[in-house]
Amino acid sequence: MLIPAMPRHLFCLMILSLFSLILLPAHPAGAGMVEVADLVTHPDQYDKQMVIVVGRVTSIQTAENRQGQTAYGFLLKDTNGTVKVIGLGKTDVHEGEQVIVEGVFSRLRQAGRAIVYNEIKANSIRPIDRLHPDFVG
Repeated sequence: MLIPAMPRHLFCLMILSLFSLILLPAHPAGAGMVEVADLVTHPDQYDKQMVIVVGRVTSIQTAENRQGQTAYGFLLKDTNGTVKVIGLGKTDVHEGEQVIVEGVFSRLRQAGRAIVYNEIKANSIRPIDRLHPDFVG
């Protein structure tokens, strides 16, 4: 039986969904794959919830927090939106890399006098091309 060709973006989405079911650890109730556009459009719905998001890394920055710990931040972009990702320690991701981010989403956070909107505090970040190169184009 001949199977019709599947568009590349649908194939990649299918593989990412499969990876999220097989490779990612068990998540608390409510955690699941979310699109960046959903987070940005409905931030109240996801506030303080565990989420899993796929996107491209841009604008990586590293710094030290007040306690002297290394911290990082970057923007996670997909075709429909952008969220900020932050975390402690060092990150092994690179500019332009496609990643899966798992963490807690906050619709807003007070940072001194500034307010930061639409941010994920990362628990884990996995570069997609390092999951299994045969499955990712």
